[in-house]
Amino acid sequence: MDGVRANPHIDLRSCRLGLRPSLAIVPTMPTNKTTHITALSGSPSARSRSTALLQLALTRLESDEAHQQAVHVRELPPAALLFADTQAPQIRAAVAAIEAADLVIVATPIYKAAYSGLLKTFLDLLPQDALRGKTVLPLATGGSAAHLLALDYTLKPVLIALGARHILDGVFATDAQLQPHETSGGYVPDAALLQRLDRALQGLDEAPAPRCRPAASVVPQIGAALMR
Repeated sequence: MDGVRANPHIDLRSCRLGLRPSLAIVPTMPTNKTTHITALSGSPSARSRSTALLQLALTRLESDEAHQQAVHVRELPPAALLFADTQAPQIRAAVAAIEAADLVIVATPIYKAAYSGLLKTFLDLLPQDALRGKTVLPLATGGSAAHLLALDYTLKPVLIALGARHILDGVFATDAQLQPHETSGGYVPDAALLQRLDRALQGLDEAPAPRCRPAASVVPQIGAALMR
């Protein structure tokens, strides 16, 4: 369904060189629970640093059993978003993906000291307490560090209003920390960004949801195929 993509057991580490995700099964260990991760992209662009950061976070995660879904708000019907048509099939599927998640990763570009208006239109459609009982990781990108506080003062209050109580440390990346790759069309994260992301993911050890563990391997770049 448009705007929502389900990728159970896809090894995202195969995407590190700009290749499309393989359908290889991720080696798993026996578990009684399935971790459901929903990645929410609020970027209006098909290729963006915020979506690259979102995919980078996914590649840093390693779980025993992982069902992953991606909600790209820009691919949802514009009329349904603008007129708050929560009965539209694509909107219902996107909301259901959020409600089914144990871990929700929210990524947005920062415009004029606030998260994207596109993301706002979707968050407004979520039911009250849609994020209660879930772990949430907020991610953002912006032109400079001057936009850093937008995570704490604009996005986090909305997440709390939606019921989120276990919010991991937000990760903000400047344009300089995600440099365009010369040939792949993707972005290359710098070492400091990777360290901050890994520190944020360490908070999953205290998460009420089934545990996701930060991967030890370093992903050197995010390829063009992951910019969607």
